[in-house]
Amino acid sequence: MSTAPAEVTPESESLDERQGSQPEDLGQPSSPKRWRGWLWAVAALAVVLLILPLAFRTRHSSLSRVSQSTNADSEPILRLKGTTEAVESRGILAPLLAGQQIGSLTIIHLVRGGTKVKRGDFLAEFDRQAQMRDIIDKQAEYQKLVDQVAGEQAKESAARAKDETELKASENNLSTAELEVQKTEILSRIDAEKKQESLEEAKATYDQLRQTFDLKRKAAQAAIRILEIQRDRTKQTLEHSKANSDQMRIHSPIDGIVVLNTIWKQGTIGEVQEGDQVRPGVPFMQVVNPETMQVRVLANQQDFPALQVQQTAKIRLDAYPEMVFQGKIDQISPIGENGDFSSKLKNFMVVVSIQGNDPKLMPDLSAAVDVDLAKHSADVGVAKAGSGSL
Repeated sequence: MSTAPAEVTPESESLDERQGSQPEDLGQPSSPKRWRGWLWAVAALAVVLLILPLAFRTRHSSLSRVSQSTNADSEPILRLKGTTEAVESRGILAPLLAGQQIGSLTIIHLVRGGTKVKRGDFLAEFDRQAQMRDIIDKQAEYQKLVDQVAGEQAKESAARAKDETELKASENNLSTAELEVQKTEILSRIDAEKKQESLEEAKATYDQLRQTFDLKRKAAQAAIRILEIQRDRTKQTLEHSKANSDQMRIHSPIDGIVVLNTIWKQGTIGEVQEGDQVRPGVPFMQVVNPETMQVRVLANQQDFPALQVQQTAKIRLDAYPEMVFQGKIDQISPIGENGDFSSKLKNFMVVVSIQGNDPKLMPDLSAAVDVDLAKHSADVGVAKAGSGSL
């Protein structure tokens, strides 16, 4: 039995084509749409990379214009750094004792730092037991020499009176012998010779007593003078001992506030206190007058020409940023000092006075000084205008 071949219809043919085309489509790498998406992403990234530098450059130029306009509108200011100090201050040194070599002095009493004192008030006291013992010894030695001088003077007075009596008796004997010699005309030759011998003997005795009298006085005066020199020397050492003892108690030379210095003690650095040992001549304390303060700053040779006396300034303390003081330049050093990094660079000392005071304003505080250069610029402009008109 034969079968007829199946009739192929257009629908079945198209179905077979679609079914046969599906495996071929799966083997393709990608579609055109996907490639177009990648191309758009790369283009967008390139545009962003081109736009960012332009944006930063525009912003930087705008900021620079803003800063330039701000500097142009504000007044020119020069900032200098320095430290505060008192116009009137006195350093208190450990006493230097006359005639004594002492390695260190011990503080037994000390006024607290920050205490307000007046001139003549007590500040500190050092241990003075050695000076008191020296005073007692010198007083005893001085009194002993005074008694010796008085005793020698009394002996000399008695010896002088005795010698004067003998001299007067010898003078009387000489006068009597001279009268007896005048009787030689009525006496025998032997008696006349005896009278003459008596006259010569009386004259020799008188001359001898007269010479020994002067020598005895000079010898006695020399002995007394030696004792007087020893007495005066002992008295001088006694006065030195008393002066040393008085120097161990220190009083304030001016009105002000007590500021304690830092010293080296027991391997560390700290403020001086009671019980510490200080070498003679070492400053351990200051008395400052806080009514008038100033700032000492250094200006380099580039900023120095822009400074002049009477320029106004504002002073700010680094320890107290909220405090601002008005000031002005009082002194400018005409001679520069070598810089820290090169001898060719010079620094000039500038002193700026502070107007007003405050309990917190103390010496040795770091401060920033903003000098107003507007006045100096105006004066320079006027000078240039005047020279141009000429």
